[in-house]
Amino acid sequence: MRSRFIVLEGPDGAGTTLHSRLLAESLQSLTVDIVLTKEPTDGPIGQTIRQELGKGTMPAAALQMLFCADRAWHNEVVVEPALSEGKTVISDRYALSTIVYGTALGLDPLWLSELNKKFIQPDCQILLLPSFETSNQRVSSRPVKDMLETNELQRSVYDAYVDYSRKHPALLCVDTAGSKEEVAKKILDTVLHLSS
Repeated sequence: MRSRFIVLEGPDGAGTTLHSRLLAESLQSLTVDIVLTKEPTDGPIGQTIRQELGKGTMPAAALQMLFCADRAWHNEVVVEPALSEGKTVISDRYALSTIVYGTALGLDPLWLSELNKKFIQPDCQILLLPSFETSNQRVSSRPVKDMLETNELQRSVYDAYVDYSRKHPALLCVDTAGSKEEVAKKILDTVLHLSS
């Protein structure tokens, strides 16, 4: 399998973090050199984002611009170097999250798309999309929630992902409501099929 940039996207509670890790483990078992990463990152801007999400006071446009600044850091420090070394990068969230969450927060999707146009584009982007009830139940069980995890916003985010998937029928969608083993196999098979 050649070097690839793979992104797992989806609403909160879809399982992007779990399935990014499981995909990385599966590909590593096939001797693929993997870099597993995420957004927001653990870099300086990503840490600021987490602090701001906890406070819940950052204006929507400023927050999404912070996500883009973190993405620029992510590209330069993590993604580009790994790809240039022939590694496969798996990212838990990327630019689509900014477009979808920003849209749900009332921002112009065209402006959000323009902000993200020059970043490296994924070779493979998979949208994890269980039912809203499934993802919302998972988020509701979290002991601590940030400003993006309110019920009302989560509904808007979910609908924005569904709308995006309808407008982009080539986007690969996976229902993560089944067992984690079944879902992980479906994601792995999808990635291997695209790489063959």
